[in-house]
Amino acid sequence: MSDEPEADEQDTMRDEYDFTGGVRGKHASLVAGGTNLVLLDPDVAEMFHDSASVNEALRMLVKLARQQTERAAT
Repeated sequence: MSDEPEADEQDTMRDEYDFTGGVRGKHASLVAGGTNLVLLDPDVAEMFHDSASVNEALRMLVKLARQQTERAAT
């Protein structure tokens, strides 16, 4: 058996990458604190070019859904 690493285990780190001052998990608390990433399918992304337009559309959808629920309850 060879001591050579397999192709997917070989070190591919470039010499110009320097993580000497890096901190593991530096931004983990931001993500855990409520940041959500949602990946849009390409056809949907064509319609929404930024977070503000997605949020506006979702708020409108929630408002319409609540109105429908209120009508059904009366």
